Amino acid sequence: MAKKKKRIDIVYSTNPDYGFEEDDFNDADTLPNEEQNLKVMLDRKKRKGKEVTLITGFVGSEDDLKDLGKVLKQKCGVGGAVKEGEILIQGNSVQKVMDYLLKEGYKAKRSGG
Repeated sequence: MAKKKKRIDIVYSTNPDYGFEEDDFNDADTLPNEEQNLKVMLDRKKRKGKEVTLITGFVGSEDDLKDLGKVLKQKCGVGGAVKEGEILIQGNSVQKVMDYLLKEGYKAKRSGG
């Protein structure tokens, strides 16, 4: 699926020779596992009381984040999503996620109560 490029701050131009200059936004370079500072927490906010395991703090490209989310969902055997730079895993899978991340060399800390 092709990604759409966003045009920011352009409303209308009466100049017939105007050409939009697209900025090439390169994805951020993904840090190595040892340099990632991930926070893993159990969250219920805006989810009608249902629990999700939330992983935040990933620095890198969107594709690498989606790949990590896919692996975590498979390891936990549940569904989830990758939204706005966060990984959501359905249910209380904090311990499984922590075990996997630490085994893979990530700096992961449990956050929250």
